Amino acid sequence: MKQKTANLFTYLCIIFTAILLAFNYQLFIVKNNFAPAGINGIATMIQYKTGFSLGYMTLLINLPLCILAYFFINKSFAKRSLCFCLVYSFAFLCLQKQGLETFQYDAKGHDTVFPVILSGVISGIVYGMCFRANASTGGTDILSKYISRKKPELNFFWVTFSLNAVVAAVSFFVYAERDTSQNLIFDYRPVCLCILYCFISSFMGNYIIKGTKTACKFTVITTHPEEITNDILNTLKHSSTQISALGSFSKDEKTVLICVINKHQIIDFKNILKEYDNTFSFEETVNETYGNFRQIK
Repeated sequence: MKQKTANLFTYLCIIFTAILLAFNYQLFIVKNNFAPAGINGIATMIQYKTGFSLGYMTLLINLPLCILAYFFINKSFAKRSLCFCLVYSFAFLCLQKQGLETFQYDAKGHDTVFPVILSGVISGIVYGMCFRANASTGGTDILSKYISRKKPELNFFWVTFSLNAVVAAVSFFVYAERDTSQNLIFDYRPVCLCILYCFISSFMGNYIIKGTKTACKFTVITTHPEEITNDILNTLKHSSTQISALGSFSKDEKTVLICVINKHQIIDFKNILKEYDNTFSFEETVNETYGNFRQIK
């Protein structure tokens, strides 16, 4: 029952993020003549040049990719990615018919950086939530994962970056305009906007994937394990793990304490360690803690 509830919640999150991305494209991206990252960027440029809807184009591209993912990557990943792509395409096509011109952010060629920032933040949140749910937004995400599966020595993020760089380069030619003499005028602005969008969305996505529950891990080598453990428990309400160790130089028996605390408790922890001699410690950043910390009978 719990597994079914968890799966239902996961798919609801995927549906929500797909609709959110559809609103993002309709309100902030399509009207401002720049290509976002990945396959959606290609579909956006095709819509700009031909008028063929981005919703249909992304569906035509992503359906074969989801089939590829089903057989060669992971079935669960493929199903969830397909769910996202179907909902996104359907939502975008519906929004196109709703007459949202009043709500669209139309920079009219000026201050275009603001819709890029807004759309990049929203897209990053969508990407991060999808990856945490073992899904993707389709397109280059699936291609990058497939290439990384076949060529493990290639870094996933470098593959994605390379594919997005191609989109940015092509946008330089797609968004070129003609002057009164019908001469092409090339502008670097769409390229810069695409790169900025990629950076912001990648930064936000990475932030969501890593999680926001950052903490600090202290590794303490000491001859006063019991006293320090009691102080940590009484002052910070945290426990610690003890490991027996041997000093390689002195050959004295030592104890290694491992303790993960909240960031605002760092000063209190350091003040505890100052009270004891023969004590050495170093600190590391923990992106997120996992596990079932409830007491189980």
